[in-house]
Amino acid sequence: MKELTKAEEQVMQLLWKQEKAFVKELIEKMPEPKPAYNTVSTIVRILEKKGFVGYEAFGKTHRYFPLISKKEYTRKYMKNFMKGYFSNSFKEMVSFFAKEDNMSLSDLEELMKEVGKDLNDEKKQRP
Repeated sequence: MKELTKAEEQVMQLLWKQEKAFVKELIEKMPEPKPAYNTVSTIVRILEKKGFVGYEAFGKTHRYFPLISKKEYTRKYMKNFMKGYFSNSFKEMVSFFAKEDNMSLSDLEELMKEVGKDLNDEKKQRP
């Protein structure tokens, strides 16, 4: 899976939030200064070519929607991130951020409880 550029990610964040939108609606949700219609339209068409976005045609206009969920993209992005920066080690990544953010022992314990809970929930969902 290809990674998103900053501009593509901004559009995808809006589509994930809105679920379906016309280019005009995406622009309305963007911060000032708002980009030109053609700029956003081009980004959406690039996302379509990359397989991130689909559309419904309404005459000459299109309403766009995500083909990949935010969760799925985040999972794949983080796997690549972890592989590229932390030798594919979750432990190294967590250790790095814990040190960078000066996490307290109680914060680390809480994080471990959350991870354990998520892993248990995931195991229960598997057939």
